[in-house]
Amino acid sequence: MPVYSWKGKNTYGEKRKGKIEVPNEDAVRAHLKKMRITPSMIKEAPKDLFENVSFMQPKVTGKDVVIFTRQLSTMIDAGLPLVQSLGILGDQQENATFKKVLVQIKIDVETGATFADAMKKHPEVFDNLYCNMIDAGEAGGILDTILTRLAGFMEKSMVLKKKVKGAMTYPVICLAISVVIMGVMLVFVVPVFEKMFKDFGAALPGPTQMVVAISNFVQTNLHYGIMAAFVAVFIFKKIYKTEKGRIKIDALLLELPVFGTLIRRVAVAKFTRTLSTMLTSGVPILESLQVVGRTAGNKTIEIAVFRVADAISEGRSIAEPLDETGVFPSMVVQMINVGESTGALDTMLEKIADFYDEEVDQAVENLTAMIEPFMMVFLGGMIGGLVVAMYLPIFKMGEVVH
Repeated sequence: MPVYSWKGKNTYGEKRKGKIEVPNEDAVRAHLKKMRITPSMIKEAPKDLFENVSFMQPKVTGKDVVIFTRQLSTMIDAGLPLVQSLGILGDQQENATFKKVLVQIKIDVETGATFADAMKKHPEVFDNLYCNMIDAGEAGGILDTILTRLAGFMEKSMVLKKKVKGAMTYPVICLAISVVIMGVMLVFVVPVFEKMFKDFGAALPGPTQMVVAISNFVQTNLHYGIMAAFVAVFIFKKIYKTEKGRIKIDALLLELPVFGTLIRRVAVAKFTRTLSTMLTSGVPILESLQVVGRTAGNKTIEIAVFRVADAISEGRSIAEPLDETGVFPSMVVQMINVGESTGALDTMLEKIADFYDEEVDQAVENLTAMIEPFMMVFLGGMIGGLVVAMYLPIFKMGEVVH
């Protein structure tokens, strides 16, 4: 469908402008009439040459979805109809990809589809968790409340993800810098020293000989090393995409020293908060567990959650099969057991999530505190050792001359 640009004034005389994707100009005028805007200009926008090239289009970020969710919740709470709210948010949306999605959802809702069903057509933007909660909100007539809970849940999830990324960024950057520095020295600096050492006519010290040998090896096989790195990454991705490969790799990640503890705490926080949000929103527990399992992010956690769901469908409680999986800490199982016994499972899950958010904060701080001195020693040892090895022959020559 063509995209039309428009300008006009509302009933208060305020200037408004926007874009809308509709079949023709009459549809634009009908849309503006509903919004009580008198148009002063309507024209078809020039077509984007890359609109059908997916990787050239802007991505819809989690922040985009959170802002949309907050705004939609406010509009519905204020009494605006869903279709009108979607139209306003679609017109105001700056992300072209997200704008198209919202326009299509609005059209689907206008033609009789439920809001949740319209969203399910865009899984790249709205995941199973989002769609299931919207479905529950529509069925219970509390869509504005559900949207508020969703926005809060997504904001907390984004904060948690940001903390983990922040913890991983520092060591990765330090490691990358050290590799680059070492590579530059071995490829460009050491050969200069080697040429100078040949003119001495004396035997080189052992450390210097070793560095020179490494430099020659790197220069000769650098392209093979780069190719091997790309092949290794490609093979790893292929293995991780298989069911067995992902199960083994994800299980190994949970057992890693230091990092495994952090990954497990993040998984527990995500599991408990997601399940709490869905149960509070009125989604049945079996359906909630299925969604939580699919959005776990770790195959070991996913399998464990699905086993719990199967056990509950057979009439068992949630705490006992959760304990049998061996994935979740005993404290989590005990607190869930208490929450289930008192009929306040959703509240207890929220408390567990808050507790583990703090545990993740502490784990990130500990990890950063541990990595900083390790990286300093590593960088100092590697680069310092390289420099000393290069200057040893010069020191030796000075002693001989003396």
